[in-house]
Amino acid sequence: MDLFKSIIKRLAGLPNWILKASLKKKLAILAVILAIGWFGGTRIQSLGQQQPTYQTAQAEKGSLITSVTASGTVSQASGASITTQATGIVSNVYVKDGDIITAGQRIADITLDVTSSQKQAAAWASYLSAKNSLASAQNSLNSLNSTMWQVQQDLIKDAVARGLTTDNPTYIQQNSDWLKAENDYKNQQNIITASKASLNSSWLSYSQLSRTVTAPMSGRVSGLSLAPGMSITGTTSPTSLGTITIEGGMPQVSVNLTEIDVVKVKIGQKVILTLDALPDKSFTGVVVVVNTNGSVSSNVTTYPATITFDTAVDTIYPNMAVNATIITDVKNNVILIPSGALQTSNGQSTVRVMRDNSPRGEAGQETSVSVEVGNSNDTQTEIISGINEGDIVITGETTTTTTGTSGTGATSPFGNTRGGFGGTGGFGGAQRR
Repeated sequence: MDLFKSIIKRLAGLPNWILKASLKKKLAILAVILAIGWFGGTRIQSLGQQQPTYQTAQAEKGSLITSVTASGTVSQASGASITTQATGIVSNVYVKDGDIITAGQRIADITLDVTSSQKQAAAWASYLSAKNSLASAQNSLNSLNSTMWQVQQDLIKDAVARGLTTDNPTYIQQNSDWLKAENDYKNQQNIITASKASLNSSWLSYSQLSRTVTAPMSGRVSGLSLAPGMSITGTTSPTSLGTITIEGGMPQVSVNLTEIDVVKVKIGQKVILTLDALPDKSFTGVVVVVNTNGSVSSNVTTYPATITFDTAVDTIYPNMAVNATIITDVKNNVILIPSGALQTSNGQSTVRVMRDNSPRGEAGQETSVSVEVGNSNDTQTEIISGINEGDIVITGETTTTTTGTSGTGATSPFGNTRGGFGGTGGFGGAQRR
């Protein structure tokens, strides 16, 4: 308390002390007061001159393209693999990549090893057995066919000659014989069909073990991996030696869609395709298959879709990685703004615009307007109502601070930063002593 009273007493006597002070002390006090006032005023002025700087864009009419993206790999369309189950050494190759060949044409010869020779002999025996079974089944069919018609003729002859009615026991018996003969004939036809399928299967098995590799279909050879002297080792599945594609057949892409995207994708939609292997090019395609059954892996559901390229490209190979942009909708002649300009709260969408709406007619006044929005993509949003073409919308803002001062710069009231008024030595050029 005594210290407080002492400070009050000293402050009360400060004016008298200033009046009694020398001129040099008075000037020093004045300089301190001016410095404090200049510093405080500058700070106040700078705080008052913080102005927002807006980033803007113009609402314009254009086309809004919405799409979904997916990734996948190239698969060969309209083609078949050249395969063999034979093992041994390749002795001759008769075709090369790019050749046009016909179904059954010789592609290569293989000198079979012992294992394949044994398998081939067994496959040939199975083929001959199936062939004999088909011939036997055909003979049985012919016999049953003859029996069926003979029974029918007997039925008709007795019915006419003896005047048999449908409730006559003899007619009932002969009619039952006819129905049985007809049924036996039909059953034998099914046996013939099965025998033909077995014969075809036996031939294919033998062909896969044959020393001669032939073309499974007509088309263009690609991806051939055969050369004289090459060894083909045994596997549990056929060895792929290359591919034959139909002339004009287009490559396809298999992609997986998410459950959110699959509902937007339809057959016939256009696609933009890019490949990691060809980064400077893009291609077009069309959706041809959408598998809506889907599959689940690691608790994630995906839906396969197939896309066909619009053009064939020699440098696109199976299993290349592909990025697909599927165009799901195109809207023309709609009002578009950057999506960043849209603000949504409680289900209401608003956009800040710069308009001449001040009472004094000043241009560039910020105004928030309610809008009705339509579709959108990653960068743009369709505006159905609320703003017009040419309106300036605010997409963002930053705050800048400017310091206002008199003269050409922000300087102290002392005219020189190294001394007092007028020079380096202090007030009025006073020299240090």
